[in-house]
Amino acid sequence: MSEPLKLVPLCSAVIDISEAIVLENTPTGTKMVGEIASSRWEGERLQASQRGRAAADWLTVTPAGVAYVDVRLTLETDDEALIFVQYTGRSNLETGFAYSAPTFETGDPRYTWLNSILCVARGHFDGDAMVMTYPMVYELR
Repeated sequence: MSEPLKLVPLCSAVIDISEAIVLENTPTGTKMVGEIASSRWEGERLQASQRGRAAADWLTVTPAGVAYVDVRLTLETDDEALIFVQYTGRSNLETGFAYSAPTFETGDPRYTWLNSILCVARGHFDGDAMVMTYPMVYELR
């Protein structure tokens, strides 16, 4: 018998995004590349900040109005482990809500448990402040 899905809190995340580069009328729709200026991920099991500047959200808005989120960034934990984060999802541009599924990759033995989990999150984008906030990122179990 299968057990019901559990949502286990992992952390919150606050992501500051620089002004987006907008490419209109591409074959797949409008592309918005928002470089991530900084991010902070804070929880009992994960405390980390963005490392480096190679981080962005490659948002694609299809001609039908569906917004696809595609984010990649590197985190450095407070105890100096490096973790690659990637998440995809959907965003409602009218409401600012985004639904994402983060995955993690690391070789640091203290955090290899992150390599085998899938997370989900619902966040909100504040366009005036250019800040994406995920009040809670949940590990699926």
